[in-house]
Amino acid sequence: MSTPSFPTGTILGYPRIGRRRELKRAVESFWAGRSSVAELEEAASALRAATRERLADLGLGRTDSAIPETFSYYDQVLDAAVAVGAIPDRFSDLVDADGELDLAGYFTIARGEGDRAPLEMTKWFDSNYHYLVPEIAPDTVFQPSADRLVRAVEEAADAGFTTRPVLVGPVTLLLLSKPSSSAPAGFRPIDRLADLLPVYVELLRRLHAAGAEWVQLDEPALVNQSIEVDRSDQLTALRQAYDVLGAASPRPAIFVAAPYGSLGDALDVLAATPVEAIGLDLVRGSVPTDLAEATRARLAQKTLVGGVIDGHNVWRGDLAGALDAVLSLAELSSSVAVSTSTSLQHVPHTTEDETGLGDRLDWLAFADEKVQQVGVLARGLREGRAAVGAELDAASAALDRRRVAPGVRDGAVRSRLQGLSGGDFSRMPYADRAPVQDAELELPALPTTTIGSFPQTAEIRRARAAFARGEAEESHYVSEMRAEIRRVIDLQEQLGLDVLVHGEPERNDMVQYFAERLAGFDVTENGWVQSYGSRCTRPSILWGDVSRPAPMTVEWSRYAQSLTEKPVKGMLTGPVTILAWSFVRDDQPLAETARQVALALRDEIGDLEAAGIRVIQVDEPALRELLPLERDAQSDYLDWSVGAFRLATGGAASATQIHTHLCYSEFGVILDAVRALDADVTSIEAARSRMDVVDDIASSGFDHGIGPGVYDIHSPRVPSVDEVVELIERASAVVPERALWINPDCGLKTRGYDETIASLRNIIEATRAVRDRAGVPS
Repeated sequence: MSTPSFPTGTILGYPRIGRRRELKRAVESFWAGRSSVAELEEAASALRAATRERLADLGLGRTDSAIPETFSYYDQVLDAAVAVGAIPDRFSDLVDADGELDLAGYFTIARGEGDRAPLEMTKWFDSNYHYLVPEIAPDTVFQPSADRLVRAVEEAADAGFTTRPVLVGPVTLLLLSKPSSSAPAGFRPIDRLADLLPVYVELLRRLHAAGAEWVQLDEPALVNQSIEVDRSDQLTALRQAYDVLGAASPRPAIFVAAPYGSLGDALDVLAATPVEAIGLDLVRGSVPTDLAEATRARLAQKTLVGGVIDGHNVWRGDLAGALDAVLSLAELSSSVAVSTSTSLQHVPHTTEDETGLGDRLDWLAFADEKVQQVGVLARGLREGRAAVGAELDAASAALDRRRVAPGVRDGAVRSRLQGLSGGDFSRMPYADRAPVQDAELELPALPTTTIGSFPQTAEIRRARAAFARGEAEESHYVSEMRAEIRRVIDLQEQLGLDVLVHGEPERNDMVQYFAERLAGFDVTENGWVQSYGSRCTRPSILWGDVSRPAPMTVEWSRYAQSLTEKPVKGMLTGPVTILAWSFVRDDQPLAETARQVALALRDEIGDLEAAGIRVIQVDEPALRELLPLERDAQSDYLDWSVGAFRLATGGAASATQIHTHLCYSEFGVILDAVRALDADVTSIEAARSRMDVVDDIASSGFDHGIGPGVYDIHSPRVPSVDEVVELIERASAVVPERALWINPDCGLKTRGYDETIASLRNIIEATRAVRDRAGVPS
């Protein structure tokens, strides 16, 4: 078949929630029963149309497949699983006779319903996006469900566009899947590749019939060296997959994108397959310098797409260097294109919506600005460097201004870091301080607690927003927040929880709250990005040296503790998570920035202790998230990330119980690092995976306090007492009663009060039942 030309400039994906979070509102309205499926689909269609027009206005071509179709109602991995019919048995009744799944069924798989647990959720590579983990069994019947993919292509064609459908590739889909609960020991989803490929062939055929000239198959798993499947098996699967797909006819031309790192030896394999274009992440990765001559000859026949605009961060960047990088690909192929390194789903829509960033706005590029940068570099490819000289010079001048701007470097902060010693990173040994804490806190066996936040009512959000806009007096705002804190404390007392929290009504976000109070940060007004499903966050921008001008949480914690005799946890976000969930400066090592944040938190812990707070939680849910995909870089990362946490907590008294929290963390992968944190108690996500983590705990001999979650807060389901008892008993078979804590998976901010109260009541009842069976007092 003749190969259509690949666009000179493109992107791998675009934010799909809408510039004003239109999709979030439409989806949540449908979930709440306030709108119909037809209204939801109409809103989604309007959003897709607006996105295509916006991208065309920014310079991407209307008819050359430059615009990718990356819309999703919830998650792109779920979309791929649905498209190939990988539906777990517990949801099989939701699929119609033609193999199609309606939107209500789609959301049921994502969120669960009644006794049907949703798919497990975990982090998408080293980003702050979460994907749903497909479940594959030896007898999973794969079948094509192409309706949504085809409709998007046809909808675009009706509007005058030739777009590029995007789908998670078959190798990545299987490598990211987990064996179903019915699968025998040793079964690997990747072993079903031969059964899956005919379905992909059929999807390609249908997309071709709908008018797609190119299709993008995302294969980021190929750059991830932490995947457990042997690399030789991965490469065999890659060769098999793209030999089969490349031989299919009719089909669109195939563009295989591999974001988030280097393809390494997978590049040799892909080069030998019939695919027409290969995407290379040249921000996080590189092209091997020792390519075999045979590989070079094969690459010369491909279109090489250089991902040189960072899709993972918000800095304007070095455009001149980016052009050099993509031009270097011309040594390998005469057909070269420029793209973003990853999908732009990880960054906000546009800096046009920001009015409070001052001169620092000049340093930034959000999704729309990155599309324009792609356009500049594409023009440089076509017309030569001189044609874009002014744009390159403007970007370089912005970099120069950023380097010397006030606050980027703070001598006092740097001097304090230089004065640190080894003693600043350690406490009394755990075995010695645990009895001191037991005597201080006098907690029962299997102590119960929550992770931190409680549901945030509309009234609380309105009160906080009114104060932020200057429409409410501070005294009124404080009164409103204190009333909610009292309500939360009283509720926990009534339920019978052992270690309480103040509920965090004053916090908009667990990172933004601190960013607003630390020097070196900015926050955005409309910088929303998707975390999972309809959940959106506004990552802060860490641009300068970090310090703490004043206490940040002390007065709220002091007030909460004054309302009860039970211990109330002081709640802080840890240094690694603050970095992971912010857009972080790229002009110095992350380790240095992490230590700056850690010192600010160390000061806060000291002030909390002085206020009488005996339990302090320093959350690090993103510890696993930042783990480099390259094995060679992982040890250094774990060293500095653990060091930052220990610097933050190393000044705490032995009687102060330090907690931390991890979620979506694949606990076993970083178990040694979690132990090295030396937190007295670690709570972890476990309910959604049905307590799989206890196997890691059992094999590790983890000897600190541990709280594997028993309530999946990312689903609206209320877990039954029996379900929670089962989870507790599975954990207690491995963890001694003195060390086992009972808690939800994560904070309760996104849940409603009715379901939260019902769930916590069941947790308390289940805990008491287990205590009774074990003969220990409640």
